[in-house]
Amino acid sequence: MKIKAIEVIVVIGAGSIGQAIARRIGSGKHILLADLRRENADVAAKVLSEAGFEVSTAMVDVSSKESVQALIKEATAIGSVSGLIHAAGVSPSQASPSTILKVDLYGTALVLEEFGKVIAEGGSGVVIASQSGHRLPSLTPEQDKALATTAVEELLSLEMLKPDQVKDSLHAYQLSKRGNAKRVMAEAVRWGKRGARINSISPGIIITPLAKDELSGPRGDGYRRMISTSAVGRAGTPDEVGVLGALLMGRDGAFITGSDFLMDGGVTAAYWYGELAQQST
Repeated sequence: MKIKAIEVIVVIGAGSIGQAIARRIGSGKHILLADLRRENADVAAKVLSEAGFEVSTAMVDVSSKESVQALIKEATAIGSVSGLIHAAGVSPSQASPSTILKVDLYGTALVLEEFGKVIAEGGSGVVIASQSGHRLPSLTPEQDKALATTAVEELLSLEMLKPDQVKDSLHAYQLSKRGNAKRVMAEAVRWGKRGARINSISPGIIITPLAKDELSGPRGDGYRRMISTSAVGRAGTPDEVGVLGALLMGRDGAFITGSDFLMDGGVTAAYWYGELAQQST
Protein backbone atom coordinates (compact mmCIF):
# COMPACT_ATOMS: atom_id res chain seq x y z
CA MET A 1 0.00 0.00 0.00
CA LYS A 2 1.31 3.42 -0.96
CA ILE A 3 1.98 5.66 2.02
CA LYS A 4 0.60 9.17 1.55
CA ALA A 5 3.05 11.99 2.25
CA ILE A 6 2.08 14.16 5.20
CA GLU A 7 1.11 17.72 4.34
CA VAL A 8 1.58 20.27 7.11
CA ILE A 9 -0.42 23.45 7.60
CA VAL A 10 1.44 25.80 9.93
CA VAL A 11 -0.77 28.25 11.82
CA ILE A 12 1.13 31.04 13.57
CA GLY A 13 -1.14 32.71 16.11
CA ALA A 14 -3.61 30.26 17.60
CA GLY A 15 -6.49 32.73 17.74
CA SER A 16 -9.94 32.42 16.27
CA ILE A 17 -9.11 33.73 12.78
CA GLY A 18 -6.23 31.30 12.27
CA GLN A 19 -8.40 28.47 13.55
CA ALA A 20 -11.28 29.41 11.25
CA ILE A 21 -9.08 29.16 8.17
CA ALA A 22 -7.40 25.98 9.37
CA ARG A 23 -10.75 24.26 9.89
CA ARG A 24 -11.60 24.83 6.24
CA ILE A 25 -8.35 23.63 4.71
CA GLY A 26 -6.92 21.24 7.30
CA SER A 27 -8.86 18.04 6.66
CA GLY A 28 -6.51 15.16 5.91
CA LYS A 29 -3.47 17.29 6.76
CA HIS A 30 -1.43 17.86 9.89
CA ILE A 31 -2.09 21.24 11.53
CA LEU A 32 0.83 22.64 13.52
CA LEU A 33 -0.47 25.39 15.80
CA ALA A 34 2.22 27.79 16.99
CA ASP A 35 1.82 30.64 19.44
CA LEU A 36 3.96 32.77 21.71
CA ARG A 37 2.08 31.19 24.62
CA ARG A 38 1.96 27.41 24.64
CA GLU A 39 -1.30 27.41 26.59
CA ASN A 40 -3.06 29.31 23.80
CA ALA A 41 -1.93 26.76 21.25
CA ASP A 42 -2.92 23.87 23.51
CA VAL A 43 -6.45 25.21 24.02
CA ALA A 44 -6.94 25.68 20.27
CA ALA A 45 -5.45 22.26 19.55
CA LYS A 46 -7.89 20.58 21.92
CA VAL A 47 -10.85 22.12 20.10
CA LEU A 48 -9.54 21.14 16.66
CA SER A 49 -8.50 17.67 17.78
CA GLU A 50 -11.95 16.98 19.19
CA ALA A 51 -13.37 18.05 15.83
CA GLY A 52 -11.35 15.34 14.09
CA PHE A 53 -8.23 17.20 12.96
CA GLU A 54 -4.66 15.97 13.36
CA VAL A 55 -2.99 18.67 15.44
CA SER A 56 0.23 19.37 17.31
CA THR A 57 1.49 22.52 18.99
CA ALA A 58 4.65 24.58 19.21
CA MET A 59 5.88 27.82 20.68
CA VAL A 60 7.17 30.62 18.47
CA ASP A 61 8.26 34.21 18.83
CA VAL A 62 7.93 35.75 15.38
CA SER A 63 10.30 38.56 16.31
CA SER A 64 13.13 36.01 16.76
CA LYS A 65 14.82 34.49 13.73
CA GLU A 66 16.05 31.55 15.79
CA SER A 67 12.54 30.86 17.04
CA VAL A 68 11.00 30.98 13.56
CA GLN A 69 13.71 28.69 12.21
CA ALA A 70 13.09 26.26 15.08
CA LEU A 71 9.39 26.20 14.16
CA ILE A 72 10.26 25.42 10.55
CA LYS A 73 12.53 22.59 11.69
CA GLU A 74 9.66 21.18 13.75
CA ALA A 75 7.20 21.50 10.85
CA THR A 76 9.46 19.88 8.26
CA ALA A 77 10.18 17.01 10.64
CA ILE A 78 6.45 16.20 10.44
CA GLY A 79 6.08 16.49 6.70
CA SER A 80 5.97 18.85 3.73
CA VAL A 81 4.81 22.41 4.52
CA SER A 82 1.97 22.98 2.07
CA GLY A 83 0.27 25.84 3.89
CA LEU A 84 1.06 28.84 6.09
CA ILE A 85 -1.50 30.89 8.01
CA HIS A 86 0.21 33.83 9.68
CA ALA A 87 -2.25 35.40 12.10
CA ALA A 88 0.02 36.51 14.95
CA GLY A 89 0.33 40.13 15.99
CA VAL A 90 -0.30 42.84 18.55
CA SER A 91 -2.75 45.72 18.39
CA PRO A 92 -2.28 49.45 19.12
CA SER A 93 -3.81 49.08 22.58
CA GLN A 94 -1.58 46.16 23.48
CA ALA A 95 1.94 47.38 22.79
CA SER A 96 4.36 50.25 22.23
CA PRO A 97 5.24 51.49 18.74
CA SER A 98 8.60 49.70 18.83
CA THR A 99 7.01 46.38 19.83
CA ILE A 100 4.35 46.69 17.14
CA LEU A 101 6.98 47.31 14.47
CA LYS A 102 9.09 44.41 15.76
CA VAL A 103 6.22 41.90 15.88
CA ASP A 104 3.78 43.00 13.18
CA LEU A 105 6.19 44.35 10.56
CA TYR A 106 9.56 42.68 11.09
CA GLY A 107 7.98 39.45 12.35
CA THR A 108 5.80 39.09 9.27
CA ALA A 109 8.70 39.81 6.90
CA LEU A 110 10.80 37.24 8.76
CA VAL A 111 8.10 34.56 8.63
CA LEU A 112 7.50 35.09 4.92
CA GLU A 113 11.20 34.93 4.09
CA GLU A 114 11.93 31.83 6.15
CA PHE A 115 8.84 29.87 5.16
CA GLY A 116 9.41 30.92 1.56
CA LYS A 117 12.51 28.73 1.67
CA VAL A 118 10.56 25.56 2.51
CA ILE A 119 7.01 26.00 1.19
CA ALA A 120 6.10 23.06 -1.02
CA GLU A 121 5.34 23.26 -4.72
CA GLY A 122 1.62 23.94 -5.04
CA GLY A 123 1.59 25.35 -1.51
CA SER A 124 -0.03 28.57 -0.40
CA GLY A 125 -0.12 31.01 2.45
CA VAL A 126 -2.16 33.85 3.86
CA VAL A 127 -1.15 36.72 6.11
CA ILE A 128 -3.69 38.48 8.29
CA ALA A 129 -3.04 42.20 7.87
CA SER A 130 -5.65 44.88 8.75
CA GLN A 131 -7.97 47.55 7.43
CA SER A 132 -5.65 50.00 9.24
CA GLY A 133 -3.15 49.65 6.45
CA HIS A 134 -5.76 51.08 4.09
CA ARG A 135 -6.38 54.14 6.24
CA LEU A 136 -2.79 55.29 6.11
CA PRO A 137 -2.32 58.10 3.57
CA SER A 138 -0.43 57.16 0.43
CA LEU A 139 3.28 56.61 0.82
CA THR A 140 5.82 57.46 -1.86
CA PRO A 141 6.74 54.74 -4.36
CA GLU A 142 10.17 54.63 -2.74
CA GLN A 143 8.68 54.08 0.72
CA ASP A 144 6.38 51.34 -0.57
CA LYS A 145 9.32 49.59 -2.24
CA ALA A 146 11.40 49.91 0.92
CA LEU A 147 8.68 48.23 3.01
CA ALA A 148 8.32 45.51 0.38
CA THR A 149 11.91 44.67 -0.40
CA THR A 150 14.34 45.90 2.26
CA ALA A 151 16.38 43.01 3.69
CA VAL A 152 14.61 41.67 6.76
CA GLU A 153 17.41 42.44 9.20
CA GLU A 154 17.64 46.02 7.89
CA LEU A 155 13.91 46.68 7.81
CA LEU A 156 13.57 48.36 11.22
CA SER A 157 16.47 50.69 10.41
CA LEU A 158 14.51 52.46 7.67
CA GLU A 159 14.38 56.22 8.16
CA MET A 160 10.58 56.21 7.94
CA LEU A 161 10.38 53.81 10.90
CA LYS A 162 12.63 55.70 13.31
CA PRO A 163 11.02 56.87 16.59
CA ASP A 164 10.89 60.51 15.51
CA GLN A 165 8.95 59.49 12.38
CA VAL A 166 6.43 57.09 13.94
CA LYS A 167 3.93 59.18 15.87
CA ASP A 168 2.27 56.62 18.15
CA SER A 169 1.14 53.00 18.43
CA LEU A 170 -1.68 53.45 15.92
CA HIS A 171 0.70 54.94 13.37
CA ALA A 172 3.13 52.05 13.94
CA TYR A 173 0.28 49.59 13.43
CA GLN A 174 -0.88 51.27 10.22
CA LEU A 175 2.65 51.29 8.83
CA SER A 176 3.11 47.65 9.78
CA LYS A 177 -0.09 46.53 8.12
CA ARG A 178 0.61 48.55 4.99
CA GLY A 179 4.03 46.93 5.03
CA ASN A 180 2.48 43.46 5.35
CA ALA A 181 0.51 43.93 2.14
CA LYS A 182 3.53 45.28 0.27
CA ARG A 183 5.75 42.52 1.59
CA VAL A 184 3.28 39.88 0.46
CA MET A 185 3.33 41.33 -3.04
CA ALA A 186 7.12 41.18 -3.19
CA GLU A 187 7.32 37.72 -1.61
CA ALA A 188 4.79 36.39 -4.13
CA VAL A 189 7.54 36.73 -6.74
CA ARG A 190 9.94 34.59 -4.73
CA TRP A 191 7.29 32.08 -3.61
CA GLY A 192 6.20 31.78 -7.23
CA LYS A 193 9.62 30.41 -8.17
CA ARG A 194 8.82 27.48 -5.88
CA GLY A 195 5.38 27.07 -7.46
CA ALA A 196 3.65 28.50 -4.37
CA ARG A 197 1.32 31.41 -3.69
CA ILE A 198 0.98 34.00 -0.90
CA ASN A 199 -1.76 36.59 -0.26
CA SER A 200 -2.96 38.78 2.57
CA ILE A 201 -6.33 39.61 4.07
CA SER A 202 -7.01 42.99 5.66
CA PRO A 203 -9.97 42.44 7.98
CA GLY A 204 -11.95 45.16 9.63
CA ILE A 205 -13.34 44.81 13.13
CA ILE A 206 -13.65 41.06 13.68
CA ILE A 207 -14.91 39.96 17.09
CA THR A 208 -11.87 38.32 18.63
CA PRO A 209 -10.14 38.82 22.00
CA LEU A 210 -7.83 41.36 20.31
CA ALA A 211 -10.81 43.34 19.00
CA LYS A 212 -12.42 43.26 22.43
CA ASP A 213 -9.24 44.78 23.85
CA GLU A 214 -9.59 47.59 21.36
CA LEU A 215 -13.31 48.07 22.01
CA SER A 216 -12.67 48.38 25.73
CA GLY A 217 -9.54 50.50 25.28
CA PRO A 218 -8.98 54.21 24.63
CA ARG A 219 -10.07 53.85 20.99
CA GLY A 220 -13.27 51.97 21.83
CA ASP A 221 -15.59 54.85 20.94
CA GLY A 222 -13.92 55.20 17.57
CA TYR A 223 -14.31 51.49 16.89
CA ARG A 224 -18.01 51.59 17.73
CA ARG A 225 -18.44 54.60 15.45
CA MET A 226 -16.72 52.71 12.64
CA ILE A 227 -19.15 49.84 13.06
CA SER A 228 -22.26 52.00 13.23
CA THR A 229 -21.39 54.12 10.18
CA SER A 230 -20.18 51.29 7.94
CA ALA A 231 -22.29 50.00 5.06
CA VAL A 232 -22.83 46.62 6.73
CA GLY A 233 -23.42 48.12 10.17
CA ARG A 234 -21.86 45.34 12.25
CA ALA A 235 -18.58 43.73 13.15
CA GLY A 236 -17.37 40.65 11.31
CA THR A 237 -16.80 37.10 12.51
CA PRO A 238 -13.73 34.88 12.28
CA ASP A 239 -15.72 32.43 10.16
CA GLU A 240 -16.24 35.10 7.50
CA VAL A 241 -12.48 35.62 7.32
CA GLY A 242 -12.12 31.85 7.23
CA VAL A 243 -14.21 31.62 4.07
CA LEU A 244 -11.96 34.07 2.25
CA GLY A 245 -8.82 32.44 3.63
CA ALA A 246 -9.96 29.06 2.37
CA LEU A 247 -10.61 30.51 -1.09
CA LEU A 248 -7.16 32.05 -1.27
CA MET A 249 -5.40 28.90 -0.08
CA GLY A 250 -7.44 26.41 -2.07
CA ARG A 251 -7.88 25.34 -5.70
CA ASP A 252 -10.43 28.03 -6.43
CA GLY A 253 -7.81 30.66 -5.65
CA ALA A 254 -5.09 29.13 -7.78
CA PHE A 255 -4.81 32.26 -9.99
CA ILE A 256 -4.49 34.64 -7.03
CA THR A 257 -1.14 35.60 -5.54
CA GLY A 258 0.56 38.75 -4.31
CA SER A 259 -2.80 40.34 -3.51
CA ASP A 260 -4.36 41.97 -0.46
CA PHE A 261 -8.09 41.62 0.21
CA LEU A 262 -9.85 44.30 2.24
CA MET A 263 -12.90 42.92 4.08
CA ASP A 264 -14.20 45.43 6.59
CA GLY A 265 -17.94 45.81 6.03
CA GLY A 266 -17.37 49.15 4.31
CA VAL A 267 -15.49 50.91 7.11
CA THR A 268 -12.64 52.06 4.85
CA ALA A 269 -15.14 53.30 2.25
CA ALA A 270 -16.84 55.33 4.98
CA TYR A 271 -13.49 56.59 6.23
CA TRP A 272 -12.46 58.00 2.85
CA TYR A 273 -15.79 58.86 1.24
CA GLY A 274 -18.60 58.61 3.80
CA GLU A 275 -19.62 59.72 7.26
CA LEU A 276 -16.29 58.85 8.86
CA ALA A 277 -14.53 61.15 6.38
CA GLN A 278 -16.83 63.99 7.41
CA GLN A 279 -16.16 63.34 11.09
CA SER A 280 -12.40 63.25 10.62
CA THR A 281 -12.17 66.64 8.91
